[in-house]
Amino acid sequence: MEKVKWGILGTANIARWATIPGMKKAENCELVAIAGRNPEKAERFAKEYGIPKAYGSYEELLEDSEIQAVYIPLPNDIHLKWVKASLKAGKHVLCEKPLALNAGEAEEMYKTAEECGVYLMEAYAYLHSPYVESLKNDVKSGIIGEVDYIDTAFVTQGYKEDFRLHKEFGGGAMYDLGCYCTTMIMSLIDSEPDMVKASAEFSELGVDYMTAGLIRFKNGARAAFNVGMVLGQNTNSRYDRLYVHGSKGSIRSDVEYNQEGEVSYRIYTPEGMKERKVFVPQNYALEIEQLGRCILLGEKPHVTSDFSIKNAKLIDTVLKEIGF
Repeated sequence: MEKVKWGILGTANIARWATIPGMKKAENCELVAIAGRNPEKAERFAKEYGIPKAYGSYEELLEDSEIQAVYIPLPNDIHLKWVKASLKAGKHVLCEKPLALNAGEAEEMYKTAEECGVYLMEAYAYLHSPYVESLKNDVKSGIIGEVDYIDTAFVTQGYKEDFRLHKEFGGGAMYDLGCYCTTMIMSLIDSEPDMVKASAEFSELGVDYMTAGLIRFKNGARAAFNVGMVLGQNTNSRYDRLYVHGSKGSIRSDVEYNQEGEVSYRIYTPEGMKERKVFVPQNYALEIEQLGRCILLGEKPHVTSDFSIKNAKLIDTVLKEIGF
């Protein structure tokens, strides 16, 4: 099988525990280089994962003509700079969520990708999951009728030391966790928001530590979400919830975002309860393979530019509501 040669800009933890293992499993991926601002750390990553090349600067990696695509797990505030630099270097880009700090930045990035003739995709690994695809198919099938309400939550642990705690780095619960809830909601409700209300608790460092929101859509459907970093400090605790109500029934799920293995959700109709079981391989491998097929075979990105920009606009509205 033909493989896309990948490089990684940055030595973030998500690359260590999620994306690099996914790259190793992806059949059409060859990981050839990693770059870090700390050369020693980049060398350690390269040695640990058998990556042939380690660079002490992002610029050096982008100058490597062997590399066709780059994965960017950098802090949110510098996504714009390095996404555009990568695109202008002729590299296809997979950038960690949230792609941008606002819709204007997202539009600028996608415009650059179009001008440079390369692919750009926002990295929502969970959206590539067969679990999400199964959920969407059940909703589209009409088994629960017309969706009129969604309730979802993603609450996780606080962090003692992390860029997500700092406003200047694009931190906060809405950017880090809320984007999962908004993308899930928009994947299941095919309409435009026409009202958004939200409130938040802010940390001493100025980021939203917990945010709650209500969205009304033009088709009459509504959605509520809760996100936060309030379950202790540096623990593995988290809380996930998804409830989808329709005119003929409902769906309930407590599956974690990006969970793998056998996962399930429950469908409730007047006929009774049905449990849907889905096997989910490593989602990060699925997203790497999907962008690889775009590059090699001309497939359309699963997470489209229109979807990412629409989501960025919704997050902009929420952040304005809470005064961020």
